[in-house]
Amino acid sequence: MSALPSRALGNTGMDITTVGLGAWAIGGEGWEHAWGPQDDAESIATIREAVAAGVNWLDTAPIYGLGHSEEVVGEALAGLPANERPYVFTKCGLRWDPDDPMGPQQRDARAIRWEVEQSLRRLRVERLDLLQVHWPPLHGPALDDYWQVMVDLKAAGVVRAVGLSNHDGVQVDAAEKIGHVDSLQPPLSLLRRDAGDVIGHCAAQRTGVIVYSPMESGLLSGSFTAARVAALPANDWRRTAAEYTGDQLARNLSLVDALRPIATRHEASVAAVAVAWTLAWPGVTGAIVGARRTAQIGDMVAAARLVLSDADLDDIATALGATGAGSGPVRPTR
Repeated sequence: MSALPSRALGNTGMDITTVGLGAWAIGGEGWEHAWGPQDDAESIATIREAVAAGVNWLDTAPIYGLGHSEEVVGEALAGLPANERPYVFTKCGLRWDPDDPMGPQQRDARAIRWEVEQSLRRLRVERLDLLQVHWPPLHGPALDDYWQVMVDLKAAGVVRAVGLSNHDGVQVDAAEKIGHVDSLQPPLSLLRRDAGDVIGHCAAQRTGVIVYSPMESGLLSGSFTAARVAALPANDWRRTAAEYTGDQLARNLSLVDALRPIATRHEASVAAVAVAWTLAWPGVTGAIVGARRTAQIGDMVAAARLVLSDADLDDIATALGATGAGSGPVRPTR
């Protein structure tokens, strides 16, 4: 089988596959945004299956499972030969209270260097391929100062590249004055379509863009029904999320049904169509696709290979208009 399509991540020197494995869910339970209980052995098998299929980067964060996601990723990579290991992308700037693991996380940039030390230990690596500030901090130093820390970590060789997640164009420009922003990680999906301006802005200054939640945490996978949402574990954050409840859920499921003929046309899944739509946006380098079972890797690989035609994009735009699902432009902006 041919290699998966790849794109240059800005000017980092890294060519990444157009899909990467997201490790949010495999963090397990016991924290505010958990997906319910997870099987670590199955998570490790899933990571290795993705790498075997050609996916060459993983996205995780300390906050996912309060360190547990990074530990699981570290265990999975430890069993791989060095020349087969994928790039490892992680984050910083979200802290938690060990005495209150179910409490809200704090957007705190006061201990980035310490956080990096902990991530290196959990991931069992000597250098991080990409370190991103997870959210604009509400505590600690201002952007000029925390971005300087990031730039210094890159200069010291502790990290290969540095980026921002969930930051807007004004913040990206402010950081760029101090040191190059290698990547931006915004949300982008058929339901959240408002990142076009910042994606285009990043492309103009050779900042890579890796988008997250292209399937809206499984909602656009084609396998959800109202009954399945109702049956989610009590400690799965999605049970009470706005997109999973009431009229919004009904609109979203109607959109999924409208995508099925397009998926059939390509002999692909609805999940693959949803991810491929985000990859059709000019300026997008890759999409983070969450998985926690080996059976899900096939859709990830299919999404990387699926190229939507203008007719497909027109049909999707029509479906978005008809169902009223989500917000933002109904077609990738050129």
